[in-house]
Amino acid sequence: MEKEDNYKKLQESHPCFGNHSATTGRIHLPVSETCNIACKFCTRPRNATENRPGVTREVISPEEAVFVVKQSLDICPDIKVIGIAGPGDTLATEDALKTFRLVGKTFPDLLKCMSTNGLLLNELAEEVIKAEIDSLTVTVNAVEPAIEAKLNDGIFYHGRWIEGEEGAKILIENQLEGIRKVSKAGITVKVNTVLVPSINGTHIEEIARAVSDAGAKIYNIIPLIPNGKLKEERIPTCQEIDMARNKAAPYIDVFRHCQRCRADAIGVPGKSDFASQIYGNQRAAGDTFSHG
Repeated sequence: MEKEDNYKKLQESHPCFGNHSATTGRIHLPVSETCNIACKFCTRPRNATENRPGVTREVISPEEAVFVVKQSLDICPDIKVIGIAGPGDTLATEDALKTFRLVGKTFPDLLKCMSTNGLLLNELAEEVIKAEIDSLTVTVNAVEPAIEAKLNDGIFYHGRWIEGEEGAKILIENQLEGIRKVSKAGITVKVNTVLVPSINGTHIEEIARAVSDAGAKIYNIIPLIPNGKLKEERIPTCQEIDMARNKAAPYIDVFRHCQRCRADAIGVPGKSDFASQIYGNQRAAGDTFSHG
């Protein structure tokens, strides 16, 4: 399928690419436990109460995911999209790609959507392409290492913990090159940016230009949920969010209907959630990192 045709298809059928949140369901499969970067705004507790990315009741295996999809479709036939968005990073282990291969064989008509921080996207791009993913979301919070280093303590990369601007530079380079590779292969790329006004508030236009040049099709600006080391930062105002979106709009399509879903969400965004009927008992876990 041509890239433009794939993007149009997603706009018509995917709740994260068009305003279909009232009619189209999705299921998030929480199979990716490990993360490899340390975003300063991120914590990933396991609970059933917080409605934000990175949170799940439990982590399941790729094999369990097939059964979870079947159960979910029985309850909510409106589900058209299978997504994997954590609670850690989808490329930090093999679990997400394995899940897509297994689920894709059993439910070939469902769209497949994956989110990643992009640290390993450059080197794993071919594996992502082979998994026949329809859309990929990459969280890019800055394209200048000095700014990224204020949002991210460091990265765990090929057995090394790399802090500060050195780690930020590696992350940004791998994100942009990875976006280039998968977008050229026909996968529609959406970019998420967590808006922290005091850190990247004046940087949005530069991010939008860079990710668009790399091949991303749509841009989603997410207001900060104060957490972790950035828990004292304030939430962006509606005016600041609108201004950021307007800065990005000349370079890339801007998505304006994000529900900031949990890593185990099931149902129609903003209308129904069946996760509590599907996923098992809660398990306690300490704070860890995610891609936002």
